Amino acid sequence: MTGRKRHIAVDTLGLLLVVVVHAANIQDRQGGKRVLEKLQGRFPNLFRIWADGGYAGQLVVWTWLCCGWFLDIVQRPAGVHGFSVLPRRWVVERTLAWLGRYRRLSKDYEVLPKTSETWIYMAMSCLMLNRLATP
Repeated sequence: MTGRKRHIAVDTLGLLLVVVVHAANIQDRQGGKRVLEKLQGRFPNLFRIWADGGYAGQLVVWTWLCCGWFLDIVQRPAGVHGFSVLPRRWVVERTLAWLGRYRRLSKDYEVLPKTSETWIYMAMSCLMLNRLATP
């Protein structure tokens, strides 16, 4: 199958913590599990994680049992149709928009998922350095 899925974990400011890129035929829950496995042991103060509805199900239980973190699924409010800003979830969407401004990340040019992950880390490093350099 062609195509890629990008799963990212960000802090409350939208700065990248971890990224996982894999083939599009893998479910979101499996991709989310890979992200959480990468997070383990790297951020000792991590306690609560907010996620999209695509990560609901057994991943919530697995996160608590294996990592000791609360995985809260951000649900769309009942009765709301069309676009609505969901609390906490917009932070990740904003980060993906920032990354999409980089030409190399605007489309899937890479052959290997690891190469795509590397470009995402490089783009985020550039973003963060630009913020530090701005007076």
